[in-house]
Amino acid sequence: MQQPACYSIVDLMEMMAERIGEAARSLNGDDAAAFVDELLAARRVYVAGAGRSGLVARAFAMRLRHLGVEAFVVGETITPALQKGDTLVAFSGSGETNSIVDYCEMVREIGGRICLITATPTSRIGQIADCTVNLGDHAPRIGGMPGRYEVRQLTGQYRSVSPAFAPFGTLFEMTALVFSDAVLSAMMELKHCSLEDIKGRLPNIQ
Repeated sequence: MQQPACYSIVDLMEMMAERIGEAARSLNGDDAAAFVDELLAARRVYVAGAGRSGLVARAFAMRLRHLGVEAFVVGETITPALQKGDTLVAFSGSGETNSIVDYCEMVREIGGRICLITATPTSRIGQIADCTVNLGDHAPRIGGMPGRYEVRQLTGQYRSVSPAFAPFGTLFEMTALVFSDAVLSAMMELKHCSLEDIKGRLPNIQ
């Protein structure tokens, strides 16, 4: 029996890159600039995300530290108590993940700032965030699938499983990673950080 034709790896990579390009071209520049301003004004920056979005958040925190920003990952044992004047950056495509919603509500009660990187700006987190960056205008929508990360994990309904050419959740995560790296490049310029400054902050015990 003849196997059905499928895209090549190169084709898939190019199609994913095009989707990320579409997201970049549709990005609201004012929202992106406001996000950078929030980071520059923050006393300390905390990052949070669930699943693969959490990995993007951790990568972002690491690079912030390289730029000299006092940044922490929510949930780590050495993360200090968040206080008024601190900013939480939440990476959540759905904006509905229970654990991340809880973090954001707690930050609101404490008096901290909330920045949301998402594909769903009208979500629960989007309604309480001080700054929202929407990366989802060109993300495909999934009908009939639970929006909450925990429910999808328990029921096996992963956004990364799709008959379409690209995994849905993956497109958000990849776009969020590229966006966060672009933000870091902009901050490097604004903070007048040289490569030597950054090299001096890289780990020397590995």
